[in-house]
Amino acid sequence: MNDRLDTDRARIPELLDATHAYAVRLLGGLDDRPVAQTPVRPRPMPLPETGGGLEKAMELFARRWEPGFAASAGPRYLGFVTGGATPAALAGDWLTGALDQNPTSSLDSRAPDLERETVGWLRDLFGLSADHEGTFVSGATMSNFAGLAIAREWLGELRGMSVAEQGTASLGPVHVLSGSPHSSIGKALSMLGLGRSAIRRIDLLPGREAVDVDRLAEALDRLDGAPAIVVANAGTVNTVDFDDLRAIAALRERHPFWLHVDAAFGAFAALSPEHAHLVAGLAEADSVCVDLHKWLNVPYDSAIQFTRRRDLQTRVFQNSAAYLGPLGDDPDFVHLTPENSRRLRALPAWFTLAAYGRAGHAEIVRRNIALAAGLGERISAMPAYRLLAPVRLNVVCFTLAGSPEGLGKVVEAITESGEAFLTPTVYAGVPALRAAFSNWRTAEADVDRVVKVLQAVAPQS
Repeated sequence: MNDRLDTDRARIPELLDATHAYAVRLLGGLDDRPVAQTPVRPRPMPLPETGGGLEKAMELFARRWEPGFAASAGPRYLGFVTGGATPAALAGDWLTGALDQNPTSSLDSRAPDLERETVGWLRDLFGLSADHEGTFVSGATMSNFAGLAIAREWLGELRGMSVAEQGTASLGPVHVLSGSPHSSIGKALSMLGLGRSAIRRIDLLPGREAVDVDRLAEALDRLDGAPAIVVANAGTVNTVDFDDLRAIAALRERHPFWLHVDAAFGAFAALSPEHAHLVAGLAEADSVCVDLHKWLNVPYDSAIQFTRRRDLQTRVFQNSAAYLGPLGDDPDFVHLTPENSRRLRALPAWFTLAAYGRAGHAEIVRRNIALAAGLGERISAMPAYRLLAPVRLNVVCFTLAGSPEGLGKVVEAITESGEAFLTPTVYAGVPALRAAFSNWRTAEADVDRVVKVLQAVAPQS
């Protein structure tokens, strides 16, 4: 065995203690660490010939890379929709690496059964039906990809063929209807060979990001009975708007379509009694995307994909090899996901759900919603800014009260302050900022600090 590796093997307890201490220092310093900073790319260093062992590698990382990393695990990282990692989720993630299970096969481990249990817990958490079976994937993009791949196979089934076997050339025209599709929908359609141009955007309700269901019905009428894929939203990224899922599902009485719901973080509205009505009808979906490294606060990368047509899912993703088990009535995950091999992503989710339950995660959701509403009220009272949309759930979308063209400098100033990180966007043609609340650590004191930096960087009239 390599000398460095052999030495590290003998020192595993000591080295893991050192790693633990380093992680504790990082987490303990989140309040003081710059939330984000403009990256400066270092000059590449050559591959080490012999290396220095884990201890030296940790020293090198601490010196060369760690100072430039964002405090995205912290409470004032309000960019994108990024959760942190609850203590239980972090422990589960560490054990995922230590156990190093590949849960795609049931030949050697109970790890797939833990994933099945976790899927059941999440199905219950979001109020889905017993028919919705789920699998863990890397993120919302792959969850949407998997859901649309199953929808593509459904279109083939209606035409008496299998796209998985015969390819897309035999499929004919594909109609994908949506009001405000997330960019990952176009990416998924591109990867599936259906093309981004397959998306037909349906008119929205006035001043909203939610689809006009009457206009959707008219678009389906114009298809004259041809099947379609409808992509509905349970929480848009700019304003967290929700399509009327029940009304959309009711259209299937007259029109044949597959209903895919992108509920990447909006599904968590089910945990707030005051907001659960927003996801009414989610259980009517044929496939559902939920991104867990957002509001479940598990580490990257983790999402889940639900569908009521596991038979079509296995037709798309099945893998045939002599060393793999047969499909059977309860197929292994190797037959259900794009990946043949993957880490046990379910373990951090299992840990955080086992540790804090429905009530603990509902509290995170309700607190984040209240903090977002509070920030929205405070921004409304600031002369330099104006809200672009009501704060419906956990995202505050706003811009400058004066010329929005100066927003770029405001974004840079917020980032350079190290006090907060917000992502820029464009809403209704207006440059804007998004503050997304989804971290379990975020508290009122953090909102105070965000407000102070917004006041400090506001353009002077």
